[in-house]
Amino acid sequence: MPQAASHLIVGFVNLFFAGILAGTEFVVRYGVRAPLSSLEERPQIELRQALIYQMRVRVAAVFLLSAISALVVIVVDGAGPGLAWRGAGIAAIAAWALATFWGTVPINSAVLAWQPGAPPEHWRTLLKRWERLDTVRTWAAAIAFASFLAAMAVA
Repeated sequence: MPQAASHLIVGFVNLFFAGILAGTEFVVRYGVRAPLSSLEERPQIELRQALIYQMRVRVAAVFLLSAISALVVIVVDGAGPGLAWRGAGIAAIAAWALATFWGTVPINSAVLAWQPGAPPEHWRTLLKRWERLDTVRTWAAAIAFASFLAAMAVA
């Protein structure tokens, strides 16, 4: 396979997964969060728990594929055109990972242990922290996608 074709394929795969990650984050942040927060306590917690069960494996898989493909793009394209954009994309993926693994994942684990009819006293405070971290994740994913898109455009 010619080198130019391999660059395009690797870049396309990276854009595909980075785009899915950014899209998923935007839907949760701007489509799901407000209606979810408007529910009464018990159904809100039950729905949050159901979403965590459904999304934790899917989002982790998309993130891993985004991160791996980003690293492959860095290796394949090296110091060629778009290096600064690829670096920005990797930095944004790293920010997403930090906000997730040291932020939202521990909160999600706590939420899964709650009794929907009797959550801990501080449950709303904890969810507000999760929402702030989710906003960071959303914009980190969007910046990663935009950066990788810019890198492909200049390459």
